[in-house]
Amino acid sequence: QVQLVESGGGLVQAGGSLRLSCVASGHMFSRYAMGWFRQAPGKEREFITGITPNGATTYYADSVKGRFTVSRDNAKNTGYLQMNSLRPEDTAVYYCAAPTSESYYYTQALYDYWGQGTQVTVSS
Repeated sequence: QVQLVESGGGLVQAGGSLRLSCVASGHMFSRYAMGWFRQAPGKEREFITGITPNGATTYYADSVKGRFTVSRDNAKNTGYLQMNSLRPEDTAVYYCAAPTSESYYYTQALYDYWGQGTQVTVSS
């Protein structure tokens, strides 16, 4: 069993930066891939980035490519999402998630563990 807890959200002006953290309980975290999703008001939850267990492979949606960076520190059971050059359209609740797999997926239904979400609001 893995529990995920996100932190680091908040209110930031356009062009600013935030770093989200996702702390996992349990000793299985290092064996699983990790994904980050976001859900804006009135929209479906969107997969934005994934990372394999050893961090060697990552994926970014076009909407965040070049601005966001995903990483992880397995020794600390923690994943990170560095968000730079934030835009008002990045406003959403951000979730980290983990599948019981070494592969990340674009489909949220394939993830077994979810954090509670953290609000990111970008003002113009």
